[in-house]
Amino acid sequence: MGLVTALLTAPLLPVRAVLWAAQRVAERAEAEYYDPAPVLAGLVRLEQQLAAGEIDEDAFDRQEDALLDRLAEIEEFRRARASGGDTT
Repeated sequence: MGLVTALLTAPLLPVRAVLWAAQRVAERAEAEYYDPAPVLAGLVRLEQQLAAGEIDEDAFDRQEDALLDRLAEIEEFRRARASGGDTT
């Protein structure tokens, strides 16, 4: 039966390969999207811009709030993933 099953399911191999590749791409994209390192680097750059006088306090506050919201989103995603919850 193994040979018959292999022959009957052989046409599905390209579909399985495409699905596997798509899943790997999605996992990689998710890992990059939920990586806190770029957000933390953005906070550092923002502090430097404020200290150098390149941006005013209002611009700093708006951008900092956006970056901190992003960090909170990342943390929430990681907590949900660690507890086995829904990540969507």
